[in-house]
Amino acid sequence: MAARPAFRMLRWLLRSGTRGCTSGAPVTQLHPGGGPPPAREELPTRLQYLREHAAPFSAFLTDSFGRRHSYLRISLTEKCNLRCQYCMPEEGVPLTPRADLLTTEEILTLSRLFVREGVDKIRLTGGEPLIRPDVVDIVAQLHQLKGLRTIGITTNGINLARLLPQLQKAGLGAINISLDTLVPAKFEFIVRRKGFHKVMEGIHKAIELGYNPVKVNCVVMRGLNEDELLDFVALTKSLPLDVRFIEYMPFDGNKWNFKKMVSYKEMLDTIQQRWPELETLPEKESSTAKAFKIPGFQGQVSFITSMSENFCGTCNRLRITADGNLKVCLFGNSEVSLRDHLRAGASEEELLSIVGAAVGRKKRQHAGMFNIAQMKNRPMILIGFSPKLQASAPVSSSLSSWDPFHVLDLRPTVSFPNQLATLWKRYKAPQTLTAQLQRGFGSPQRCYSSHRDADTNSKCLSSGSRTSPAPSGPRSTSDKLTHVDSEGRAAMVDVGQKLDTDRVAVASAVVLLGPVAFKLVQQNQLEKGDALMVAQLAGIQAAKLTSQLIPLCHHVALSHIHVQLELDGTRHAVVIQASCRARGPTGVEMEALTSAAVAALTLYDMCKAVSRDITVGDVRLISKTGGRRGDFHRA
Repeated sequence: MAARPAFRMLRWLLRSGTRGCTSGAPVTQLHPGGGPPPAREELPTRLQYLREHAAPFSAFLTDSFGRRHSYLRISLTEKCNLRCQYCMPEEGVPLTPRADLLTTEEILTLSRLFVREGVDKIRLTGGEPLIRPDVVDIVAQLHQLKGLRTIGITTNGINLARLLPQLQKAGLGAINISLDTLVPAKFEFIVRRKGFHKVMEGIHKAIELGYNPVKVNCVVMRGLNEDELLDFVALTKSLPLDVRFIEYMPFDGNKWNFKKMVSYKEMLDTIQQRWPELETLPEKESSTAKAFKIPGFQGQVSFITSMSENFCGTCNRLRITADGNLKVCLFGNSEVSLRDHLRAGASEEELLSIVGAAVGRKKRQHAGMFNIAQMKNRPMILIGFSPKLQASAPVSSSLSSWDPFHVLDLRPTVSFPNQLATLWKRYKAPQTLTAQLQRGFGSPQRCYSSHRDADTNSKCLSSGSRTSPAPSGPRSTSDKLTHVDSEGRAAMVDVGQKLDTDRVAVASAVVLLGPVAFKLVQQNQLEKGDALMVAQLAGIQAAKLTSQLIPLCHHVALSHIHVQLELDGTRHAVVIQASCRARGPTGVEMEALTSAAVAALTLYDMCKAVSRDITVGDVRLISKTGGRRGDFHRA
């Protein structure tokens, strides 16, 4: 097959007569008149065998294990209109120069080549494919390809409502929308942009235009969104959705951690406890999803089990990146540039030879989640992978060990509102009651902690368990103000000669909400979203910005921030505790105090529309360690 004359003859055989590359009919082409072909058409033994036993699918797209690759994913761009913390830093990532990206014509040329060889489904990905200006035109031209049955797109949904009518007319047949949370505040934190309502509008528009099912991709991560499983499932009761829960997968730069992965079986068990009547649906050929349905529900739920139960044995997917590289395995790090060969003037036969060689090298299965985590691979955004969430801690030099949204014992027990009008017109966050966690005063507890090991090493504050810290160490204070000079003018303390030591400070604050606001916060029913989560994030951000808020504070490179909030039902209050850690010449008590105070003020802001009976108070330093004056612990 490597020899050019034999190769061309094989191509002639595959194209001749009525047989197409996707046909299963044997080749029985006869020479006109019924006689034998001329002697010049006599073939070598191997080619004659291939002719008489022709494969029903292109040899170039069939690997050494017999897997036929009929599904092609093409990344249209590396750019995105979101800045997801798990995907790229806020300022973006280095992008491939525009001249090195595939042009529209190159995309269509490669698409024609793959469709001719048997690909019958193409999915357009990114980055975010809907920010490409000619995406509608690309879909329309793909729709003209004979043999292509389905054109799909995977999108973050921001531009979907605006573009979908045009895309549908152009021939778009399938939609996957990435949505990892139903809480607007959490959405904004994850993606660093507003847009939750636009995504919901996009889902609504897809349903309105008759797409069924509308697939919603949700990557599940422990401590981030696993508490929303039941809320997502509840959406399928009255909406034609296929909610696809995806196991968290390792990619370059996402700091994958096995402890953050929620396995398919764990997710399934959680759902079955709420809906024991959940039924298994038949698996479709080459499907990556295990599908289930609750009797009486319009939609269904699926699980993408790439890590715990891989589906490599039936994989039929190939990927072309935005810069024109062919990836035969999502988790593999080997790539071949089709762009370079295309621009060098390679013929179709030569391109197919290159594709066939790459497909032929595809391994039986990926290396397993632990080995994948150690492999060098592209970051998610540069591959064109469906889900938007392969999360890690936000990139921050001053918050190296922070694990976002670590939620302690937070499980939903009330389903998401199932009326379409409620979902689309009001966009309320899902109701979340945590009846599993009962304290002495009998109220459901919601406890948020930003500590990475909060589930084992951190204790939530409660009215029944709080104890005053015992005094420890020297408590020497100065009888002079340190931030004024000899003439009484404000001055910053010079710490240049002080030694670096480990500094830790803990501060607290209490917000008395009153019964009305307290109940809404407890049940997560505020119109503005999840008050505890937003307050926690505000406290973390405030700690990092203390030197910009307090004029004479030095900037401190914090190594750790821990903000914890808990509901106190006996007082209708939220108790806040913030701790900060750093190594340096100056303390971090101001950072801890600022964190607690701003978290308290944020709670006030979230709740002020429903109650003016709110008091912010008891902002105080609990303890500090390090420094010349010794340790301090409030008695």
